[in-house]
Amino acid sequence: MLKALMIDDEPDALEALHLTLMDVCPQVAVAGKFTDARRGLEAIRSSEPDLVFLDIEMPRMNGFQLLEELGEVRFSLIFTTAYSHFAVKAFKFSAVDYLLKPVSPEELQAAVGKAIQKKQTEKTQLELLRRQLYAPDQKRFDKIALPYAHGYTFVELAHVLYCESDSSYTRFYLASGEVYLITKTLGNVEEMLEGGDFFRLHKQFLVNMRQISRYVRGDGGYVLMPNGVSIPVSRSRKEEFVELFTRF
Repeated sequence: MLKALMIDDEPDALEALHLTLMDVCPQVAVAGKFTDARRGLEAIRSSEPDLVFLDIEMPRMNGFQLLEELGEVRFSLIFTTAYSHFAVKAFKFSAVDYLLKPVSPEELQAAVGKAIQKKQTEKTQLELLRRQLYAPDQKRFDKIALPYAHGYTFVELAHVLYCESDSSYTRFYLASGEVYLITKTLGNVEEMLEGGDFFRLHKQFLVNMRQISRYVRGDGGYVLMPNGVSIPVSRSRKEEFVELFTRF
């Protein structure tokens, strides 16, 4: 069962979508409906839904602004709108589908099917990552399996410079110059790498502490990586980072 939230400033459209959803998608439970984007944003943060139906053109805060303020997208996203010209920008936020109003039952079923498949795939990927990182005796593997369309690429953890958040995706930057994009949030990756050599020094970045070339002090400061990239250290993580950095 998927827990869903629905956000649309048009009450009639919201109710119509809800009725159609109940009729054709019994595997979805609607936990909340909101005509105010700000209240919808608060509900996403507090209830951690599996699926969000989000209108784009709304007063005071549109759908894109809501997602930008939210930051990390940790749910399946289906945009609903009366305007087709938003489609390209919508998929930059990793939407599983984009539905034009009035939403047809067939298209709604197909979109929810994609969300279910995405959840199942992510669960499989998360479990594989977990198995790759932890042996039965809780000792760590020295490789991580990075999923892609046709399988998995096995990468030495020691060769990972840092990971960067890209909405609901994460980019792995390797010492070789290779970059891998996986369909996991940086929060998921951080959970998998917890307790090792990796540290979340910024909401956007998770770094391999053993790969840091230099730390430059400042308000938060920044670190310099071997590939020449400088990564900021957030003020909230500075004290913990400095304490940890001195151990390496």
